[in-house]
Amino acid sequence: QVQLVESGGGLVHPGGSLRLSCAPSGSIFSFAAMGWYRQAPGKQRELVASITRGGTTNYADSVKGRFTISRDNANTVYLQMNSLKPEDTAVYYCNRVPVSSIWGQGTQVTVSS
Repeated sequence: QVQLVESGGGLVHPGGSLRLSCAPSGSIFSFAAMGWYRQAPGKQRELVASITRGGTTNYADSVKGRFTISRDNANTVYLQMNSLKPEDTAVYYCNRVPVSSIWGQGTQVTVSS
């Protein structure tokens, strides 16, 4: 079964941290570069971090220095988010890069005091 399952979101105060996890299943994700995307209310979905199978990472300028993407040997993909800001509030999704048509349910991240 081809699917993506994201978890780890929640409500956090500004300056706080969260760690998101993504468990992809299906061969289309096995050797692909993977990324974390987010969609805030009223905005388009954007790619915030990506990682190749070899471990090369890239980040959007808005999260550089605060977010860290990683993946393990089981192909679980993580996003460590530190120094969170209210503007990081969004639903976060993982998918391959470039995106596939398969999307998970996402995980809500809310940064608010």
